[in-house]
Amino acid sequence: MKTTENLYDLLNEYFSVDEESINLLDEQIDTDTQLEYFELSRQYEKDLTDDEVMSRKDLIFDDSIPTEEKKVLLVQLASIDNILAYRTIEEYLRKPNIKLYEWACMALMENRLLLESKLLEENKVLITTGLGGRGNKLRYFIVFFTGDGSAITNLQQKIIINELNYAFKRNGAEIENIVFHDEFATLTTIVPMNVPVQKLFNKVVRECNEFGGFLFDDYIITNVKELSLEEIKELLALNNIL
Repeated sequence: MKTTENLYDLLNEYFSVDEESINLLDEQIDTDTQLEYFELSRQYEKDLTDDEVMSRKDLIFDDSIPTEEKKVLLVQLASIDNILAYRTIEEYLRKPNIKLYEWACMALMENRLLLESKLLEENKVLITTGLGGRGNKLRYFIVFFTGDGSAITNLQQKIIINELNYAFKRNGAEIENIVFHDEFATLTTIVPMNVPVQKLFNKVVRECNEFGGFLFDDYIITNVKELSLEEIKELLALNNIL
């Protein structure tokens, strides 16, 4: 992806959809769970007729029904353009089995988009990432680290925070959490989908380095999950940075 491109532009280029048609799953859901959900959805969504699925909808509240069977029922309910299917999933989410909470969240979002597509007569696009987001903003986990492996000083910490705040204010992004760990800093942030994230963070690093060139030009950025300290150190060691 070129740094000048943003997610909205890419989706419009490949799928011809506008911003209003793009929807983001806010919940932080493990990517393995998402893959399992979509695979099961493809396998079972048309296994029964709509009437047959609706006749079984109350089984979702039956504690004696196995978790795997409820997973199938949820993806089947999600595939029906019936408001009662939506209300059933919505009701289940009020007191879900903890093992099925993320699954039910995905089913509810899928069914809502299906209903909206039918009512508005336009296609809806669902974007899911491991870290989720908020509104029209995606959540990212970033790691900045020093070029020589030295600890980030108090002054350098202030520089990083100031440059982030300045860049984020101009782009509608937000810092959710920032932690300094000697030679690297971890950052959790949400960034609007119409902002090119690589361009944004390249500029932050470049501006920080106007004050002594203390940050490495490259950095870690992901929207899959928050990395543990051990995972970060392994990545840096693998690239001969630590």
